[in-house]
Amino acid sequence: MTKDNELFGHPKGLFVLFFTEMWERFSYYGMRAILVLYLVTQTTDANPGLGWTTGEALALYGWYTMLVYVASIPGGWIADRLIGQKKSVLIGGLTLCVGHGILAVEEMWAFYSGLGLIIAGVGLLKPNISTMVGGLYKAGDTRRDRGFTIFYIGINIGAFLSSLIVGYIGEVHGWHYGFGLAGIGMLLGQIVYMAGQKHLIEVGNLLKDTANLEDKAKYDQPLTHIEKDRIKVLLLSFLIVIVFWGAFEQAGGLMNIYTLEKTNRVIAGMTIPASVFQSLNAAFIILLGTTVAGYWVKRSSKNKEASSLFKMAVGTMIMGLGFLFMTGAAAQFEANGSSAMYWLVFAYLFHTIGELCASPVALSFITKLAPVKYGSIMMGTYFAMTGFGNKLAGFLGESASELGEYVIFTGIAIFCVIFGLLILSLLKKLKKLTHGAEDNETELA
Repeated sequence: MTKDNELFGHPKGLFVLFFTEMWERFSYYGMRAILVLYLVTQTTDANPGLGWTTGEALALYGWYTMLVYVASIPGGWIADRLIGQKKSVLIGGLTLCVGHGILAVEEMWAFYSGLGLIIAGVGLLKPNISTMVGGLYKAGDTRRDRGFTIFYIGINIGAFLSSLIVGYIGEVHGWHYGFGLAGIGMLLGQIVYMAGQKHLIEVGNLLKDTANLEDKAKYDQPLTHIEKDRIKVLLLSFLIVIVFWGAFEQAGGLMNIYTLEKTNRVIAGMTIPASVFQSLNAAFIILLGTTVAGYWVKRSSKNKEASSLFKMAVGTMIMGLGFLFMTGAAAQFEANGSSAMYWLVFAYLFHTIGELCASPVALSFITKLAPVKYGSIMMGTYFAMTGFGNKLAGFLGESASELGEYVIFTGIAIFCVIFGLLILSLLKKLKKLTHGAEDNETELA
């Protein structure tokens, strides 16, 4: 790749995908920030919602967020076998524009239709745009992990802005105005993607039609022993993914409702909208992203353990410890009838550090280890596991109505720490399984 095709030392296509994903995540997280709040707000409120119970709202939240990501499996298959990643992202983006637009209509048919279209759109776009980022770099290119870090920052800029802007508009001026604003964000992302096609000519094409003869030859070849070992490693990492996101996604569900109903959000006489707290995670990622990445590079340079599975296990433990602050919040509420905002700030801080250890690493990990002809399907499977984690999060959130937030938050914290320690204790044995996978690819630190 020539310098003319680069910007800041990376392919220009990375920044096309950066802004496309930034606006797509703006639409998704903006809508997610107000979804359960809209569902539980009473129909008699000044800004009326649907008046559902907390259990009903979290059940829908769990199914919706699960299906959004499970749809990545057929989305990946369609890309790998039928139309390629580039066209899948295009069609997925258009579907999302329509889905978010329909949500702005104040009718129940529009609500369910919009959710269905968003599920289909994310299924086509999400796994394939991430795989295209990996495709911008040749095997062994040391810039790949940094490229994914840049891409991940784009995701969280979108999430940060949407939680503030869409959340505020939805809660204060009208839920459907918020849904409509999320749709405008998706439209901007689609415009960026379509305008930047000249920088994506060599990536995202249907494998059997690609100009890359080496990749084309792999299309009909059976998997090698090494490739099968790599798939085993990926399947193992997916178990960590389910546990991690099952805990982490309490943010959009149980923690979101807890913030609305049980947190003292008044500062200087002004009440902060509950949805605004959803921006804390993204803000911390933008502030701490390079610091956490630098820590792992420094650790690796000292020949200390820094494999992908190690980072994911440590990230799960750190994220789990964040729930101890929510345990403190629940205890304070039981004692005083409300809890302070600082509990949420510390909880989101630990959740963010844990996410930075686990999530960007997993994205890069998959593009390195997945066989070329199954690249999008394996990325889709990763997001499907994220979806199952989301469903688990919804189930745990529903259980809070019977067990109480204190029990749920404490239980999540303890389980995440024990699970992470178990993975770390098995790491030496797991390295035998990763032989032929990590050891035969570029350094995964």
